[in-house]
Amino acid sequence: NSRGTRLFTCRWIPLRQDVKGLVFLCHGYGMECSRFMKGTGQRLSRAGYAVFGIDYEGHGRSEGRRCYIRSFDYLVDDCIVFFKNVREWPEYRRKPCFLYGESMGGAVALLVQKKTPGEWNGAILVAPMCKISKNMKPHPLLIRVLVKLARTIPTWKVVPIKDVIGQAFKDPVKREEIRDNPYVYQGRPRLRTAVEMLYTSLNLECQLHEVKLPFLVLHGENDVVTDPAISQELYDSAGSLDKAIKIYPGMWHGLTSGEPDENIDMVFEDIVTWLDMR
Repeated sequence: NSRGTRLFTCRWIPLRQDVKGLVFLCHGYGMECSRFMKGTGQRLSRAGYAVFGIDYEGHGRSEGRRCYIRSFDYLVDDCIVFFKNVREWPEYRRKPCFLYGESMGGAVALLVQKKTPGEWNGAILVAPMCKISKNMKPHPLLIRVLVKLARTIPTWKVVPIKDVIGQAFKDPVKREEIRDNPYVYQGRPRLRTAVEMLYTSLNLECQLHEVKLPFLVLHGENDVVTDPAISQELYDSAGSLDKAIKIYPGMWHGLTSGEPDENIDMVFEDIVTWLDMR
């Protein structure tokens, strides 16, 4: 990237049919593309879409301090550069292009389209991080303390969190596979990372009405990692004339990777149907 860090990218390309369109993956916090989102890449490529993923700096197989987000803008800008490069390949110049964001990747996708308006045919947002619910929002005094500490000890892994993997992925076998993935970060968030994610969420919640591109937002009703009520608020507030929402009863946060197979099949059927209609 522009800061000299080598970033890992991957792709899944349809083998026996013409490419219908391009899908660009934005993964969640601590996650990665090549193993964690492999199922997403395979399913969408079998449906006729060329799928491209990038591990953010410090995530997955990319270089950089593990899960240290010095600036959320860096993540967004790195995605924009990679996505633009792929879209300029001669065989893809006339293909429709879609953003796909899971969890924190939903925030990345929304900010990518905000910085590059008019370049996208739509976005798929799976349990997106786009606002902090009222009962989870830190006290303003605590925010000020965190910001001051982040200036002096930004990489300190001090922010306490619950077992996110245990809370996000329902199927116990899939949950353990994710725990065994060496590219998934399972440590405490670093101070600067926590502040960047907090400010990104606070800024996004003021901009939900500015979302104008077509989108499909999906959320599990029993998600305790990101709030399904916020996805409903995104749907209600967005200025887009082409928008859809699906809340799945009984499902958790990991809709595409942590549910029983029949639930995952249902989610991807909805995703592919939406893509094919654009």
